[in-house]
Amino acid sequence: MFKLIRAELYRLLRKKSLYIYFGALAAGYFLVAFIRSGGFNEGSVLNDALALFSLLPALAGGFLFAAVYTDDLSSKNLTVLVGGGASKAIIVIAKFILMALSGAAVFSLMPLYHFAVYAALGQAPATGVAAAVYAAALKYYLTSIAFAALSGVVVYGLQRATFAIVTYILLAFGVVSGLFAIALDTFAPGLKEHMMPGITDRIFLGLIGGGPLIAPVIEYAAYVLIFIALSALAFYRKEMEF
Repeated sequence: MFKLIRAELYRLLRKKSLYIYFGALAAGYFLVAFIRSGGFNEGSVLNDALALFSLLPALAGGFLFAAVYTDDLSSKNLTVLVGGGASKAIIVIAKFILMALSGAAVFSLMPLYHFAVYAALGQAPATGVAAAVYAAALKYYLTSIAFAALSGVVVYGLQRATFAIVTYILLAFGVVSGLFAIALDTFAPGLKEHMMPGITDRIFLGLIGGGPLIAPVIEYAAYVLIFIALSALAFYRKEMEF
């Protein structure tokens, strides 16, 4: 598995589009902050981080999901891996670990870039804000990799890149959770906090001292493990053409 992860990481880091895309994303982020700079106040660093980071599961996570999961479908490399003797379960786990590692790199660097941009524009973070900003980054990081785990079921069950990417994007933009929230408002409003946005909200609140932390973390871990297992099951059931 570690050889597969190293090979996949090497492949990912050699993608020129990775650097072009995230360079453009960083430039766009700076432009948005510059436009906002005329209305900066003491709460801007945190409030803007919460608003802008909420787009990262789609904008950053979407690119990483496509690069990690669906490139193999387009290039038929998934068939090569299985034909070469790689276990389907190992492939599923390795892909998730790669998504988690690459996402961790992006979401850990984003707060640093956020602080640097806002400091350059005259609004350095106040004492105590950094921890809340990192907690916000962690919330959206957890959201991204959880949605990747869920979308992985589509990747390995249907093996159609377009369907998988559309599924991830709909999840990342909150379309699916929004529709479920509307339904739950009518039938079981208390269940909304057990959907992924609700779980990561509770983890965020726990990190900043606004609620319990252990329960939502356990719930989150169970959610991810279930969908990794379902991805592996879907992969084993799917016939592949060699």
